[in-house]
Amino acid sequence: MEKFKEFLDKIDDINHRKKLEEVLEWIIKTFPNLETRLAWNQPMFTNNGTFIIGFSVAKNHFAVAPEGVTIEKFAPKIKEAGYGFSKMLFRIRWDEEVNYELLKDIIIFNIEDKKDHKKFWR
Repeated sequence: MEKFKEFLDKIDDINHRKKLEEVLEWIIKTFPNLETRLAWNQPMFTNNGTFIIGFSVAKNHFAVAPEGVTIEKFAPKIKEAGYGFSKMLFRIRWDEEVNYELLKDIIIFNIEDKKDHKKFWR
């Protein structure tokens, strides 16, 4: 979590900071083999040098970026969870519950789908 401290400290709203910190901690505990890194001013998780998932913050939400292939595959479940999304990310408003089951499914998919991938991005 230390790698993300500087990023999290820049989130002014303490409740927003705590919410994203909980999500990042959950990923660290649930997927202890993933590497943590801060790149492009975003906390992200990688596996064997390839991108798995990243996060960014905005005034009204935080964004979850698992790459376009994954957004496309999980679009129905993202929509069902009530999250807004685009081609590359989905947004969880600060006042919304985090669907950890969806997050888990997305991370598992990316780990499996990219297990033989040699580049950072798809």
